[in-house]
Amino acid sequence: MAIKKYKPVTPSRRFYSVVTGDDITEDKPHKPLTEGKKRISGRNNNGRITLRRRGGGAKKLYRKIDFKRNKRGIEAKVETIEYDPNRSARIALLCYLDGERRYIIAPDKLEVGDRVVSGDNVRIAVGNSMPIGKVPLGTIVHNVELYPGKGGQFARSAGALIQLVGKEGKDCIIKLPSGETRVVNEKCYATIGQIGNQDHFNISLGKAGRSRCLGRRPKVRGVAMNPIDHPHGGGEGRTSGGRHPVTPWGVPTKGYKTRKKKKPSDKYIINKRQK
Repeated sequence: MAIKKYKPVTPSRRFYSVVTGDDITEDKPHKPLTEGKKRISGRNNNGRITLRRRGGGAKKLYRKIDFKRNKRGIEAKVETIEYDPNRSARIALLCYLDGERRYIIAPDKLEVGDRVVSGDNVRIAVGNSMPIGKVPLGTIVHNVELYPGKGGQFARSAGALIQLVGKEGKDCIIKLPSGETRVVNEKCYATIGQIGNQDHFNISLGKAGRSRCLGRRPKVRGVAMNPIDHPHGGGEGRTSGGRHPVTPWGVPTKGYKTRKKKKPSDKYIINKRQK
């Protein structure tokens, strides 16, 4: 994979770049593993907007991903590597020996025709899934469970990786991409390898239209609004707001602590993520 740039035949093309799809082997998804995806446009279950500047975007089919890897001891062959519009990583279609097919997140260097397996006593190879307690120290893993049997929750985006740095009794110490170091149970499953498509975060969208295709709407400054719409709005001519920065609802946005009492999961965090 590499980043492809274009000749600046138009102003927006000057900074436009994409990741080449050299690793993609199939254009259309496996239909039985897809379902319709409802657009929620930043709304909660009451229909109220809780996340602004979301809406529109290209229509997508959701691909059902197997984050649990709970088909144990049955070998699977990689049939295709595909693009997934719902995530930054590529996905791989596995065909198990019993004929069942499932999607998984595609790690780097996984190719069509490779064999992968999930279980307690499997070899250390890219794409294989096993309890993190069985993984050697220093190994790079992804799709790590927070609780045994819940399914992978850590390191699921393009280029993400987690390193196993220690073991203490029934606990394993892992270092997350954010720099945070935390403890997980030795029975939590993890998949060997780093996730592919590492160049995803180096691309430049180049124009506003690509943001709109992703469902991201424009961000308007508060000082450009009317007083009824934002506390920074109004005034004669261009103003700087006239007060300390606040949200549209008057909550300070710089230096004001909004965190509530620490969640119970904090007891498993050894080092906080790096700022």
